[in-house]
Amino acid sequence: MTLYPLNVGNFKLDGGAMFGVVPKSIWNKSNPSDQNNMIDVAARCLLIEDGGRLILIDTGMGNKQSSKFFNYYYRWGEQGVEPALAKHGFHKDDITDVFLTHLHFDHCGGGVERNLKNERLQLTFKNAKYWTNEQHWCWAKNPNSREKASFLKENIEPIEASGHLNFIKTPEGNILKNSPLGFDILFSDGHTEKQMIPIIRYKEKTICFMADLLPTAGHLPIPFVTGYDVRPLVTLKEKEALLNLAAKHNYYLFLEHDSQHELITVKHTEKGVRLNETYLIKSIL
Repeated sequence: MTLYPLNVGNFKLDGGAMFGVVPKSIWNKSNPSDQNNMIDVAARCLLIEDGGRLILIDTGMGNKQSSKFFNYYYRWGEQGVEPALAKHGFHKDDITDVFLTHLHFDHCGGGVERNLKNERLQLTFKNAKYWTNEQHWCWAKNPNSREKASFLKENIEPIEASGHLNFIKTPEGNILKNSPLGFDILFSDGHTEKQMIPIIRYKEKTICFMADLLPTAGHLPIPFVTGYDVRPLVTLKEKEALLNLAAKHNYYLFLEHDSQHELITVKHTEKGVRLNETYLIKSIL
């Protein structure tokens, strides 16, 4: 197995929205904002090469939306999953599986593209199976008013129409062992219904792809929960449980949205679980 981090585009989000009830005077120390109160955010995906499979975890927001749409997010740096794959010698047609932690546009939008003539929408990864779970799929197809702006039909309907949609069976508890992708999956319900957190075992190391359960290292304090979470009190419990395990067993936490930290470990302190060390994936493999 080989792991490749893919930065598929940076953007900005409102710092207040990203930290909920936490005062700016506190979160601005770890995630400094610009004059518009916007903080830097990454779209960092993970590519897993395992035997004959090439598994992509999340896809970023993609490039098919209008200029008006993208202007809301102040994108910066190189954009798109294709150039990110090319840096490691891969092409989008090589991908065998696309695992979507959840269907918010900044996590799944890159999985669907417009064809060359801009006439229709099609799968970006035409040879891949697309993986979600049925509960989250139904949640995204019938969105509540709070999340409606994050679940975009153009990101969802083409996957269903393609015949490439696959559901991962949700377990009775919150952990699925030995999923069809070869890694364990933690199911969490605080940010959105049945978000999936991959837990990857590699060379006696455990790497957790944190998605929106822990967007950045600045969100390590338990009360630091985004304003986007539909069940913030559930997020508190889910985050605390996983961070305690991570501190106890020295898990590596892969941060999808942190523009400065790719991979971190955490430790127990008098103030709770806090940052221990920062790494690049290539340094631990």
